Amino acid sequence: MESLKNIVFDFGGVLIDWNPVYLYREIFDTEEEMNYFLEHVCRYDWNLLQDAGRPLAEATRILQEQHPEYREKIAMYYGRWDEMLGGTIEENVMLIKPLKKKYKVYGLTNWSAETIPLAMERYDFFNDLDGMVVSGAEKTVKPDPQLYLILLERYGIQAGESLFIDDNYANIETAQQLGFQTIHLPGGLHLEKTLKARGVL
Repeated sequence: MESLKNIVFDFGGVLIDWNPVYLYREIFDTEEEMNYFLEHVCRYDWNLLQDAGRPLAEATRILQEQHPEYREKIAMYYGRWDEMLGGTIEENVMLIKPLKKKYKVYGLTNWSAETIPLAMERYDFFNDLDGMVVSGAEKTVKPDPQLYLILLERYGIQAGESLFIDDNYANIETAQQLGFQTIHLPGGLHLEKTLKARGVL
């Protein structure tokens, strides 16, 4: 890949193991109750609005008004958010330093602007990035092309010279439409082997 100059990582599911289950399995008595709560109350699409820039306090209040019976448990979502961090996905994070010898390395993530500092404080790999674009700060989320264009413009890089790695296929599709080289990283795919097979590492 002679033309490759940049590696762009998603964070959650690629570099960071984040899952509300890590907190709520300590809170609920049964798996069934917890799953109901995460599927019907603190849902994925509700959390995504915070990734798009909605303040955490406002999001919490709205949901508590809709589900007063879960008031305390809803407050825990952001009140104890750091307990949802399971650590780094080390087999992928360890690739950043070797990749930096040949490429610029960036982050492009759907993440709340209010919680990303907690992750940055905890994980050293952020110091190795050449830059990152966080959806919550930009008020737009992947797979909206706008977030990718902000990355390209801010750091003066070209999509065709950049490899984008994400675990969400919808995000990969947008990247491909914009001309990025891509790796879709569902659970179970070995990133190091994939990069070596493509001549990146």
